[in-house]
Formats: sequence, C-alpha cells, structure tokens
Amino acid sequence: MAHTNINIIGAGLAGSEAAWQLAKRGINVVIHEMRPHKLSPAHKTHYCAELVCSNSLRSDDSTNSAVGLLHQEMRMAGSLIMECADECRVPAGGALAVDRDGFAQMVTQKLQQHPNITFVYEEITSLPMPKDGHFIIASGPLTSPKLIEAILAATDNQYLNFFDAIAPVIYKDSINFDKAWYQSRYDKGDKFDYINCPLDKEQYYAFVEELLKGQKVEFHEFEKAAYFDGCLPIEVMAERGADTLLFGPMKPVGLTNSHQPNVKPYAVVQLRQDNKEDTLRNMVGFQTKLRYGEQERIFRMIPGLENAEFARLGGIHKNTFIKSPLLLDRYLRLKNMPHIRFAGQITGCEGYVESAAIGLLAGYFAACELLEKNIALPPRTTAFGSMLAHLQDDTNIENYQPMNINFGLFPTISGEETNNGKFRKIKGTERKQAYCKRALADIQPWITQL
Repeated sequence: MAHTNINIIGAGLAGSEAAWQLAKRGINVVIHEMRPHKLSPAHKTHYCAELVCSNSLRSDDSTNSAVGLLHQEMRMAGSLIMECADECRVPAGGALAVDRDGFAQMVTQKLQQHPNITFVYEEITSLPMPKDGHFIIASGPLTSPKLIEAILAATDNQYLNFFDAIAPVIYKDSINFDKAWYQSRYDKGDKFDYINCPLDKEQYYAFVEELLKGQKVEFHEFEKAAYFDGCLPIEVMAERGADTLLFGPMKPVGLTNSHQPNVKPYAVVQLRQDNKEDTLRNMVGFQTKLRYGEQERIFRMIPGLENAEFARLGGIHKNTFIKSPLLLDRYLRLKNMPHIRFAGQITGCEGYVESAAIGLLAGYFAACELLEKNIALPPRTTAFGSMLAHLQDDTNIENYQPMNINFGLFPTISGEETNNGKFRKIKGTERKQAYCKRALADIQPWITQL
C-alpha cells in the first residue's frame, strides 16, 4: 500500500464515484481492487461498478420521487455513475435502467483513462496505518472476510449483517407472447419497457403454494437471516400471507391484458429490459433464495414462461455494514482512525444510487481535506443531506438498518402558508413535489461550492 495522495479500497459504485470526484480535483488516486484475482460470491466480472442485482437505478422522476431527486442532485454534482447510466440507459418506463455490461465497461474505461487514477489489483487484508496515507474504504456489502476481520477489530465488533437476494434473468425469445404482452404500468414510458405475464386466481394461489413448498438455500447455523425489507426474497414475502404478493411485485393494477382486454388479471409478473439489445429480461421483484432446480420448476408455472430459458438464476449473498452513527463522524471519517473514510453500502445506505452518492460525498470531503479547503455539508433538506443524516442518526443504534433514500428521511413539510395568512396542509403527490422543489432549490448554492 504505497503512500499517495489517497487510496481507495474497492472499485464498486461508491469507490468508482469517490475516485472520480478526487481525480477531477487534481488528486492522485490509487484504487485497490481484489478482482479479478478474487471474486466475491455475487460478482462475475472484473469491471468497476458491476451491478450484481437488478439493472435498474429505480425511478428517474425528480419531481415526485426521492431516488429520482437523488439522481438529479448527483447529475448536478458531476457524478460519473449518473453520466454513465444516462449513456447506457435502456427503456424502463419511468425508471432509469441500464445495459448492465455496457455501464460497467464505460465506468471502468473512464477511470482507467484518467491520468490521476492508478489501479492496483490486490486484496487488502488489514487496515492502513496513518503512515500509509489517506484511505476510503468502499469495499461494499461483500467485503472480503479478512478485511472484515480487520474492520471489526478496529471498531469493537460494531457491525451487522443482512442477506440480499438476486432476481433471475430470462432470455426474451423464450417468452410465450401468446400469453404475455408489452405494457408499462399505467402506460408510463414506452409500451415495450415491460413484458407482463398474467395469472388468474387459481394459477396465482397454486404458484404461491409451490413457492412456500419449494426447497430453499439453507443457512449455516452461525448465520441469522435478517433481510432488508426493500429486497425481500419472493418466497419470504409469500410467507407473510398468501395475498402479500398481490400488493407487491405481482400487483395487477395499471395493466390491461391485450389478449383478453375484458378480463382483469388476478396477478401479474413483470419482466424489465436487462440489456441494451433487449435479449434479456429481469423478473421484477423476484429476488429469491430458492434452489436453482426449484426456480426453473416454479417460475415456469407462470403463464408465458412455460418454456423460459434462464440466463441467470436467482441467488443469495450476505451483506455486511458497520454502525455508522456510532463509528463515523459527519465527514464519514472513522472516529478513532480519521485517516480512514468509509463510503457506499458498507456504511448502511442501501441501493446503487445511494451507494454512489455516499461515494461522491466521501470523495468530495477527502478532496477538501487534502486541498485544505473548507468542507461544505449538503443542506439537510436535500437528498444528499438526508442520506448523510441517516448515517448519523444515533436514535436507535442497536437497531440501525440499511436504508434507501425516501421522503421519510427528509425534514418534514406538513403544509404551507396561504396568501391570506392561513396554514394549508399538503399531502400525497403534492407533498412529494414540495420536498423535491425545496431540495432542488436548496442544493444549487451547495453545488456552486463543489
């Protein structure tokens, strides 16, 4: 670990974004990445910012959606991840989905071609000392066991685990379009963004019954399944009640079966475009810990998928994250080792965009420190500020959990004063729009200081 201006451990979304923010400010960066010499349980390639789960960065609506707002704030802040995502986007209605391989390849190429960035392909197994220089640990939720041990030793074992499941990907040409049809929910975006497979009542409950009976990957005795609610395996959702999926990934609302327009589907499975060529389709919300053979058997019960060929079956992997409110300061530095910052999902943010956003902040904070400039924290009313606030929320450290960006993290807007001096409550869509409008106004002065 040669001394340089700054070292980054991990070339995932957070590490890649942090490196970019540092390099474009004239800081020399060394990225330490263990792939391709050693792969995590979920990674398949050596590319930076590989998307190991869905290919969707979720809603891109910056006027009504918290994650869409974060997209826009990141674009305004000069995010590498958002630049590449916009270049590699594929149709997905109101969501921002990307060509998985094309996106990772573009991020890798831009980083490798930057004159201020160097790659060292090695596994880091110990925490650096102050003499080694400044570091950002962005090793992600699949941090290698030896580095986890080193982090635990330095943080008095303040960490948590949860399990994250991966959805299957199907070859589009194996889908039966005599039963399936193209349509986005409520006709948002292009009609070809999603493929829909309908189930009637009898088919739905037969499917749920098999989900519940299906053989699943067993955990070791020392492992405790503590799933993040935003990424529950499909069969775990079904265990919460036979009708649960009807209000989740299999909800039939906003869709009309073009083969039987007068018959309302009881349930619907959606498949989202997974690559730019549109040869692959991702089963939306179908993260699973079912065994491979059971996945093929049970998912082929879905009308339209009787002969489905799977490009990738679902899987499961363990995620690790630290108790950031206890361990990190407001600039993401480890309190007892301030030459080390943490970034990305290992901090307890959840999601691709959130991980990259915390990487962007870590890179910006580190650059300010190295260049001896004042650090401007993002306004609390913004998506950046609200995500950062979650990592500092010490109200219930023992139950600290990963979190996607959501309006619940923002300072509350309950209403507004009218022209005649009275208070008017706002809620629903209007309230979401108010959060977004306030954030985009408040972020602008901060952006000018970057």
